[in-house]
Parts: sequence; C-alpha cells; structure tokens
Amino acid sequence: MHPRPWRTARERDHGRMGTQTETELLRSFLDEQRSHVLGILEGLTEEQLRRPVLPSGWHCLGMVKHLALADEHYWFRSVVGGESFGFFPEGPNAEWQLDPGESAEDVFGLYRREIERADAVIAATPLDMAPRQPDPRWREWGIDFPDLRFIMLHVIKETACHAGHLDAVRELIDGRQWIVLG
Repeated sequence: MHPRPWRTARERDHGRMGTQTETELLRSFLDEQRSHVLGILEGLTEEQLRRPVLPSGWHCLGMVKHLALADEHYWFRSVVGGESFGFFPEGPNAEWQLDPGESAEDVFGLYRREIERADAVIAATPLDMAPRQPDPRWREWGIDFPDLRFIMLHVIKETACHAGHLDAVRELIDGRQWIVLG
C-alpha cells in the first residue's frame, strides 16, 4: 500500500462546502482522482506496470509519468507558478517514455513529488488569479485558461479521465476493478 500525503474527498466531507473554502473543495476532488490513480495500480508488478495492453502501446508507468509532467508540473508549476516550460522532455510523447533504469518506484516518487509541489502552488495562489505564464500555443489552439479555478477544473477532468484509462487497463491485466458494480 502506497502512503498518501492527502485525504480523499470522501474523507474530507465530499461534495459539501461545509467549512471548506472553494480551493479546499476543488483540492479534495483533485486529491480523490490522484488517489484513484495510485490506488488502482497498487499490487501490480514492475513487469505488469510496463506492459502495453492497448493497441496504442502506452503502459501504466508511462501514464503516471505523463500525469506527473504534463498535468501536475505543466499546469501548476509552469502555467500557474511561472516556472520554465524547459522541463518538458523533447520529442513526440516523450513524457510517456521511461528513461533506461527508471523504476516504478522512481515514477511513483516523481508523481508524488509533483503533487506536493503543485499543492504548494495551489495553496499560494488565489483561485481568480491569471496564470503567470500562459502557454503561447493556446492562442493557435483557440483555447484559454483564465485563472487557477479553471485550471484546477481542467486538471481534475484530465486526471479523472486518465484514472478511468488505468481502471480499464488494470481490469485487462488481472481483473481487478476499482468500482465493482452489482
């Protein structure tokens, strides 16, 4: 079992504002999805985590590395916090690729560290604050992310989507399901 430095939304009075601020409520939804990503992969071997299951060829560790770099780091540290975009590996889908010798422990550690750093940016930034470093490509793509609130909602959506991908892959690997119906 991987220790979690955060509580899930259920553990934080999920879905009700109560005494939570809007930022805390958004964080609780994001934390629940982060927990889902880590939880659905618990118990898989290094080989299972590296095995491509779908025709597209990605594997679970590649997905976690993508979440660490393209979601947590890019959105919170670079876009919101203003850090350089230079961290991003070069090449098509490079953030999905593992370096030689990069272990599951390394990738999960990277994801956890990026979460901690992202949370620090979130805690220090008002929800209505504009990004310190909007990505110049947004204009050519015809999109805009006007403030931290919008970015948090986007990352919640992206993390939930990828958690669902991991659910399907986990079920194909060994039959384990995150949510069991019936």
